[in-house]
Amino acid sequence: MGCEFRRLPDDAGMRPQAPKLRLVLTALLLSTACLTGSAGQGRLLRVKAPLTSAAANQAGHIVPASLPALQAQSAPAEARLLEVYKLIGTGHSREALHKAESLVHDVPNFQLAQLVYADLLLAQTRPLPAMGHAPDDLAAKAPQRLDQLRTEADRRLQALRDRPPPGALPTQFIEVPPTTKHAIAVDASKSRLYLFENGPNGLQLVADHYASIGRLGADKNTEGDQRTPLGVYYITSRLDAKKLTDFYGIGALPLNYPNEYDRRLGKTGGGIWLHGVPSDSYARSPNSTDGCVVLANPELQTILDRVQPRSTPVVIARSLQWVTPVKTESQRRSLHNLIEGWRVARASGDLNRLLSFYSPQFANGTRDLNQWRQTLEKEVSQQRGRALQLKDVAILGWKDKSDILVVTFGEVSDGQRTGAVKRQYWGKEGGLWKIFYEGVIG
Repeated sequence: MGCEFRRLPDDAGMRPQAPKLRLVLTALLLSTACLTGSAGQGRLLRVKAPLTSAAANQAGHIVPASLPALQAQSAPAEARLLEVYKLIGTGHSREALHKAESLVHDVPNFQLAQLVYADLLLAQTRPLPAMGHAPDDLAAKAPQRLDQLRTEADRRLQALRDRPPPGALPTQFIEVPPTTKHAIAVDASKSRLYLFENGPNGLQLVADHYASIGRLGADKNTEGDQRTPLGVYYITSRLDAKKLTDFYGIGALPLNYPNEYDRRLGKTGGGIWLHGVPSDSYARSPNSTDGCVVLANPELQTILDRVQPRSTPVVIARSLQWVTPVKTESQRRSLHNLIEGWRVARASGDLNRLLSFYSPQFANGTRDLNQWRQTLEKEVSQQRGRALQLKDVAILGWKDKSDILVVTFGEVSDGQRTGAVKRQYWGKEGGLWKIFYEGVIG
């Protein structure tokens, strides 16, 4: 249930500072109500001294004196919260208090903002030993939830301090064709989702948002393990909120977990979505889902409005590594030559040459390499004498136990306007790239 500010009844015994004291008590009560679901017992506090940046920096999470400028598309509520932290870091506690009060008034179910507001009010009575330092009797009511909120604050601040280098992309985005309008990357260690838009200059970071992942972290292996999968995925569909319960917020974008590499590793489970939060919440704690990636509803809306199912890749990494495209140009050319070699073999009619690109461990559903050979033989026979083009080639990379490529393209024969959309999974075997899965996806 969301927390709303409400005026406390007048107390006949209050001193002249009663309005301010009631405000302090209200913030503390509501901060705890957000933690436990019911109002806790508060204490009356006198206003004495402003919060200093030194006191704030003893919090267990350091408040930077200056934060990088936010993208215009960033969630307004988060941008406002980070501005409060910035003001705290520069010692402007009174302005921080006013902005925090305005934020919790406008977004009353933003629990972390409620806690920061309570901090600022409490800090006027005495120096705080830590941010999120509720009085002992209140903290004892929900110690785990307080820890979760402190972790959320750490993750939000860390992600905004450690900005990606200008023009850099996650290493997994080797080649994304112009027809793929958007791409998404999730950094589990930072609880952060990054949205990219494809334009004349290639992929550009246009927004990033706080995101919650699995209760037990990342690297999903089995059904029900409460972990978020790591790998290269695609959005498969868009689910309307009208067909979902309120738990999923304003909508959902299912992912194709388990992908073919996951299946090769024996991973199980399913139902991994990007989705929102219930209407009475603003955000969830960093590790609180059964494996899905969960965003605040306003932030998810910016993604629902833009991305297209089936063509939008989603990379989920334990920690994203960023690199500028110029530094990966040689790798990109090398992999393009690899895919071009497969195309030439496919169009040449030389079955043995074509089979040299496939792994002995190839599997396509119920078909092994010997059975797939029959399919290739039929395709080569039909193709003979006609040119073959690959359209809109996407190359995404992944590396954990081994090097993986996820290659998607349209296959169009001479004289045809359209053709099948195929996806291949390549793996390194003896230092050579080999295809271990190939299938038609559209």
